[in-house]
Amino acid sequence: MAKAVTPDAISIILENPCPDSSSDLPEIVVQVLDLKPTGTKYMFMANDGKKQVRALLQSALSSEVTSGNVQNLGLIRILDYTLNDIPTKNEKFLIVSKCEAVSPALEAEYKVGIKTEENGIVLKPNQEMDVDIKVKSEAAGIVLKPKQEIVSKSAAQIVHEQHGNMAPSARMAMTRRIHPLVSLNPYQGNWTIKVRVTSKGDMRSYKNARGEGCVFNVELTDEDGTQIQATMFNDAAKKFFDKFQMGKVYYISKGTLKVANKQFKTVQNDYEMTLNENSLVEEASNEATFIPETKFNFVPIDELGPYVNGRELVDVIGVVQSVSPTMSIRRKSNNDTVPKRDITIADETKKTVVVSLWNDLATSVGQELLDVADKSPVVAIKSLKVGDFQGVSLSAISKSVIVVDPDTPEAKKLRSWYDSEGKETSLAAIGAGLSPNTSSGARSMYSDRVALAHITSNPSLGDDKPVLFCIKAYISYIKPDQTMWYRACKTCNKKVTEAFGSGYWCEGCQKNEQDCSLRYIMVVKVSDASGEAFLSVFNDQAEKIIGCTADELNELKSQDGGNDFQMKLKEATWVPHLFRVSVATNEYNNEKRQRITIRAVAPIDYATESKYLIEEISKMKISK
Repeated sequence: MAKAVTPDAISIILENPCPDSSSDLPEIVVQVLDLKPTGTKYMFMANDGKKQVRALLQSALSSEVTSGNVQNLGLIRILDYTLNDIPTKNEKFLIVSKCEAVSPALEAEYKVGIKTEENGIVLKPNQEMDVDIKVKSEAAGIVLKPKQEIVSKSAAQIVHEQHGNMAPSARMAMTRRIHPLVSLNPYQGNWTIKVRVTSKGDMRSYKNARGEGCVFNVELTDEDGTQIQATMFNDAAKKFFDKFQMGKVYYISKGTLKVANKQFKTVQNDYEMTLNENSLVEEASNEATFIPETKFNFVPIDELGPYVNGRELVDVIGVVQSVSPTMSIRRKSNNDTVPKRDITIADETKKTVVVSLWNDLATSVGQELLDVADKSPVVAIKSLKVGDFQGVSLSAISKSVIVVDPDTPEAKKLRSWYDSEGKETSLAAIGAGLSPNTSSGARSMYSDRVALAHITSNPSLGDDKPVLFCIKAYISYIKPDQTMWYRACKTCNKKVTEAFGSGYWCEGCQKNEQDCSLRYIMVVKVSDASGEAFLSVFNDQAEKIIGCTADELNELKSQDGGNDFQMKLKEATWVPHLFRVSVATNEYNNEKRQRITIRAVAPIDYATESKYLIEEISKMKISK
């Protein structure tokens, strides 16, 4: 075939934005202009001499560019495409899913009106095609008919007539043009995708102002590796939950797209899909089933600070240090009881973090980890939420994936480190103080640093929601006759009451226990150079301040007239600490009061503290 740009090629594409089949397309040859990479794909301007349109080569075609077949200023023949609208810019965007190189780079941009040696004709500007005239390309030796004659009957209609009795999935594959995931957008009409289920979440129940229901998610991946999350609610969730199976391939149509909610998305896609009870999902029976290998993007434990209370989920890998027994936690929302298990992991940063597992993960994988905890297995965990409990903590969600002793380079490296030096190394909890160099100062013991006076002199702080600060201060006074602890359930740590007869009743666990434990809940006065304030402190932070458990302190209080008790409190005063505190306002007797609560406490690391002070001094010099 001749190496010539098809006259009015862009107009043909604009008039037929979504052809039913590649066999339905006329000859479309365009020139490639301004070719440049964008991720794994390539952007360019498609040019026919009269008009141009922005275009994208799918990632599957990237090899054509890297091999030199497709070149800037060269010609390509478009064999399959989708034309999308960009409503915000009133533009069109061409997604090329199949093409072939026709010619290497020309000397310059092709424009109508410039005579070419190939076709020997001159195309004049604004030249119009007569509807009744066939435009013949002497070089190509083919005839292009006007659009009215080209699309007289679609290939889909022909195939539908020929294959009307085929199985649904085969019929869908034959009669519907498959769209790549990257070409989909909320403004598009009918589409069909061919995707593999690479992740399937659990069926979950919810309750809100609009009522109760159920929901579940799947992650779908097409042959280009593009992923999208699909969500189904209520009737659709019940209809498709058993139909979607991990590793299987499906044809899906009649779904809707919207901009992805960053708080819940787990894949890299600007959009998310919703399937309702009228959506079509058919299994591709001729496709082999396989479970794709889980891909991780690990975050070192000492770099978790910037993710605290954020929307982004993280992946971690670590050596298991300890595994707790299963606990029963009662949800406030619906009073349901769910199992929970905590595991503590460490990595090469010499930091540890607690990961909370829930529901099936707590009872299945959690039990497996408990059985082999003495062997310190390596675990890789995908999709965890980062919270601020004990400074920094991790929590699994329904879509979290746990792989025990994965066969990956990261796991082998971590195992080698732990066996050679890690198990003999002193490890510290990440919540005990983060590096001042973390990219988000909001979660560092050395950023958001304020004086006590900044908090106490601003009574409106925390009016809308609690705000967090870090302070360096001394414990100046602990009132000895205050109520310093409460009786707690050994399973869920909630308050217990004395049961009739004997033992203690736990409302959370709904059972009697013969024993209970004491947990701190107290108030301490702290001071710095700017002033002083009373801070509320709970068990884990109080143990670090006092230096013993509440049970041990209660025992000292009952011995020798309480002298050892008084001495223990005295030893805890006038010791400097770094505190991470939350500031909120509470109403008491119709009067708003400021409540400052210690969320994390860490001893002073004088090397890090010195670096912080030097940085602060440098800032003062620059400001002058």
